[in-house]
Amino acid sequence: MTGPKSPAQILDTAIDVGVGKGNSSFAKLAILGIFGGAFIALAAQGSTMAAFNLLSDPSSYGLGRMVSGAVFAVGLIMVCLAGAELFTGNCLMITSTLEKKLSVGKLLRNWIIVYIFNLIGGIFIAWLMAETGLFGAGGNMVGALTVKIAAGKTALPFGSAFILGILCNWLVCLAVWLNFGADTMLGKMMGIFFPIWLFVTSGFEHSVANMYYIPAGLFAKANEAFVSLSGATPDALASLTWSGFFVNNLIPVTLGNLVGGGLFVAMAYWFVYKKA
Repeated sequence: MTGPKSPAQILDTAIDVGVGKGNSSFAKLAILGIFGGAFIALAAQGSTMAAFNLLSDPSSYGLGRMVSGAVFAVGLIMVCLAGAELFTGNCLMITSTLEKKLSVGKLLRNWIIVYIFNLIGGIFIAWLMAETGLFGAGGNMVGALTVKIAAGKTALPFGSAFILGILCNWLVCLAVWLNFGADTMLGKMMGIFFPIWLFVTSGFEHSVANMYYIPAGLFAKANEAFVSLSGATPDALASLTWSGFFVNNLIPVTLGNLVGGGLFVAMAYWFVYKKA
């Protein structure tokens, strides 16, 4: 074992990893992109299942978010350690471009391919969950919470969704950053766990996670029992549509994620340890 890396050494690792990602084949990015979306989706559904009773009660809502965050962290652990491509984490590839080791074209190619296949993976898991009947667990409260979460996300004002996206991916990219700094499996897991736990507990917005949460809510919305138990307002339910998914949530959150990870982590650390 060589011990944990310094921040400057982590930056060098991030640059090298970004070059490898930028030169990956379409097939590799597509398959690992589906895995990335699926792993985050599985973590998202698990976090809903684990904390639905706590999240449904205002008096235990904070505790519910903590439980949900602890379970959700498994998603990024699987992405980083098992191997997958995740759009939000790949915002760190900006370091490779700033260092002139990866062209802007290859950077954008990676982001576009991975984003599309993350979306496919997330929707696929949402559809599978709808087919399992597990939304009916807990006296239909899992399905009700699934609808409520999705409706709340699509009802967010553009500015709020954008800022919540910034805060989210600042932490997500820090989790990936800490993972690069550890040299053991346990060290990587711990480096990932705490920033992700913090972002979910705080209620920030993650574009790839929403590729599960909102489609799952759309599928669950077809069941009137779930809708009636959800407690979502009529306006929020009206916003829960496929167009609302993309326009009201995915666009502003994605833009915020790009700023949070790209500016506050990738560009900031590159400036400190390379430019400055």
